[in-house]
Amino acid sequence: MDKEVEEKKQDEAIKVEFSDKAKKLRELKGKKEGGVREKTKTKHAEHAEQKKGDEGKDWEKEYRELYDKFVRLHAEFENFKKRMMKDKQEAIKFANQALIQEILPFVDNLERSLEHAGEAKNIEALKEGVEMTIQHFLKVLEKSGLEAIKAEGEPFDPNVHEAIMQVETDEMESNMVVEELQKGYKLHGRVIRPATVTVSKKKGS
Repeated sequence: MDKEVEEKKQDEAIKVEFSDKAKKLRELKGKKEGGVREKTKTKHAEHAEQKKGDEGKDWEKEYRELYDKFVRLHAEFENFKKRMMKDKQEAIKFANQALIQEILPFVDNLERSLEHAGEAKNIEALKEGVEMTIQHFLKVLEKSGLEAIKAEGEPFDPNVHEAIMQVETDEMESNMVVEELQKGYKLHGRVIRPATVTVSKKKGS
């Protein structure tokens, strides 16, 4: 008898425990569903509010404002391009200003030499002065990348020499530069004027 009573008590306790757990699960489920419903409701409200705000906007006014901004930006960009082009043209136009300023003193010296050429008693002194002026002038050009091309006594090189005639001779091998008729120059390694030369040719060859 006592055993049956005990078993009934245990069964009752188990039923109560399951009932409590089921109740808690229902509560949790209800809270979860309520939360989802609340979130959905909030989203719908936000969407409705946004839609309401969009409907209240003056789209034509906003379009005009955006278009005006675009027009201003385009005009500013065009002005910027014009300024850049002008600056570039100015830079090209006055690129040689510093070099010319260094050359002008030599032009002054040559002009003074010409002015006093008729009064000069010592022609050699005048010649020496002109030669010194030319040498100083070339040194200024060398600082800007100018380089004289070697010619007389060098093997003929069509890349830097321009032959205008051949000269028969026994004094040097064929295809050598006999005489330089006009100096040639390079600018930063590029030939800007080849040296005009005569080229040797062995007699009888």
